[in-house]
Parts: sequence; structure tokens; C-alpha cells
Amino acid sequence: MDLLTRRPVATRGQDLTRIGLGAVMALVGLTHLTVGREDFRAQVPSWVPVSEDLVVVGSGVAEVALGVALLALPQQRRLTGLALAAFYVVIFPGNVAQYVEGVDAFGLDTDTKRLVRLFFQPVLVAAAVYAAGLPERGRARR
Repeated sequence: MDLLTRRPVATRGQDLTRIGLGAVMALVGLTHLTVGREDFRAQVPSWVPVSEDLVVVGSGVAEVALGVALLALPQQRRLTGLALAAFYVVIFPGNVAQYVEGVDAFGLDTDTKRLVRLFFQPVLVAAAVYAAGLPERGRARR
């Protein structure tokens, strides 16, 4: 913790993770809004009570916002990293639905590929928490 600002100090790895996730999220969000829109629509679970396009556009906007925030607001990494982790948790049911419903999209054209993807989601959550600056480094010595 920086004793002057009382803010936790991120490690180099946490900063690199934050930057990497920010860039990827901004790019993926733009893809939601442009060239990948049809594939993303295919991934919206059939039980979601709003239009597929609204879900895709909304999640795309959220991804762009989270990605840009991670990149542009490093002093807010705790908030943005935890918000991204929460986002990954919120969209997980869609990944489960893609597996259960057997929906092909983005090269996930077998049950095995869709199942393996499910195990990657906790890795993304952990990466977002790490990018948030957690766990904190040991307390500064007095």
C-alpha cells in the first residue's frame, strides 16, 4: 500500500493483466457491435426474455466500457477489475446454455469444445480479480 495515497500498489503482473484484459474486452465488445454480431446472437440463451440483438448490443457496450475503463483508469483498477469479474459471472449462464442447447458459434461446434470453454470462465474471473489488484501485496513495514 502506498502510505501517502493509501492506495494498494499493483504488481507488474497485475498491471499487464489489467492492460491485456482491457484491450481484449474493448476489441471483443466492438466485435459484438460489428462483424461478430450474428455469432454472438446465436449464443444468447433461448430462455432470455428480451431480444437477442438487445442482449448482444448491451453486452458489447458493457465490454467496450469495461475494456476502456481498465485501460484508461488505472487508478480505478479495483473497481473496474471487480466489475469485469462480476460481468464474467453474469454472462456464464449464456455459456452454459450454449453447451446445453448445443449451439454452434465461434468455432465451438462440438460438445467437447463447448464444455472446455466452460472451464475457462473461472480463469477469466480470476484474471479480472488479479487485475483489480487482489490479492494485495504484503503490508508495508513501519
